[in-house]
Amino acid sequence: MSKALGDRAGIVRYGDALIPMDETLTRVALDCSNRPYLVWKVDFTRPKLGDMDTELFQEWFKAFAQSAGLTLHVETLYGENNHHIVESCFKGLARALKTAIAIDPRKSDAVPSTKGVLGGSL
Repeated sequence: MSKALGDRAGIVRYGDALIPMDETLTRVALDCSNRPYLVWKVDFTRPKLGDMDTELFQEWFKAFAQSAGLTLHVETLYGENNHHIVESCFKGLARALKTAIAIDPRKSDAVPSTKGVLGGSL
């Protein structure tokens, strides 16, 4: 995904979502900064979801943030059903990402940064 965004010119850059899933509520916020970082505040009520270790979901989000160049915050505010918790995290990521990578019609050719470049190499 990072390659597809190129220098990230024209994108909105920031996105967030608040996703309710029955008894669960998850907040996702991200910055397409090209500075990967994950804040993961998600607790599960069991160590497995089906045959999958629930700790692997954090690893997936970390790898996604790294490869996509996202600063990504995922926080489940409350919830009990592990399926709903995971589903709200993924849906929140999708919704926030959709907003962040949309083209900003006011600045369709500008990199969304006061420095004119995004990422660690300024």
